[in-house]
Amino acid sequence: MTHKSILLILFFVFTHWLSIAAAEQGEDNRELLFGSVAMDIPAVMHQRLSPLTTYLSNTLGIPVSLKLSPNMKTAIDDTVKGKVDLVYLTPVAYLKAHKRSNTRLVVKTVTKGKGSFRLMIVVSDKSPIKTLDQLFGKTFAFGDKAALLQRAVVVGAGVPLEKLGSYKFLGHYDNIARAVNNGDFDAGILKDTMAYKWQGKGLRILYSSNDLPPYNISVSENVSDELLHKIQNAFLNLDTKNPQHLAIIQSVDKKYNGFSATSDSEYDVIRQLIKPFEK
Repeated sequence: MTHKSILLILFFVFTHWLSIAAAEQGEDNRELLFGSVAMDIPAVMHQRLSPLTTYLSNTLGIPVSLKLSPNMKTAIDDTVKGKVDLVYLTPVAYLKAHKRSNTRLVVKTVTKGKGSFRLMIVVSDKSPIKTLDQLFGKTFAFGDKAALLQRAVVVGAGVPLEKLGSYKFLGHYDNIARAVNNGDFDAGILKDTMAYKWQGKGLRILYSSNDLPPYNISVSENVSDELLHKIQNAFLNLDTKNPQHLAIIQSVDKKYNGFSATSDSEYDVIRQLIKPFEK
């Protein structure tokens, strides 16, 4: 092999390496799309999550834009298909996305200092209902039809669905709270932070579940392990003692006071709870 041939081979190897490096660098510097389950109407969810995406854009040095989903099924599909890069998910939504793809946890939310959350059955302040068995024959409001954990908690509380007079799926937690407050339903189930928001303002908490692994931030398989680590650090570096950081956290949910590390095994309890409700 001639000297010229060796130089030519080395040139092609070097340029190939450069193209790979550039592609990898480009992958981690492209715009990231941030998705979310629909816990509220899109306009409100956009308002809640915009301060967080601005913070992530500035911290990561990468544009981060919102791509919100109208319901849980779409949020899961968008994550699995890589239509979003990072996403705010319920425990069940994470498990469904993880089962179908390489969706990975980044951090979990912290509510009132606890890395867990509860689901709560609520009734109107004016309701005569004082015990769970008094829900038999009554109307009940659930959120998203795909939110299996809500049904699991109600049944686990001793209220079989067939014992209810009727039940409907209203989509967002805010819809549930307003419907029960307005007297359209006798009872409904809310995330703890929404229940606290309405407590003493029209609704009364009738029942609270045990502590459950909470809502989380996850990434789709589009995201490299290196970028995942950078995103995780950005969340963990949010300092509640910093007023600007606290405002970002509480824009997502007023009862949140941080994010912490988590693992897939922490969500095994949810897997067991929803198993009887999966088709």
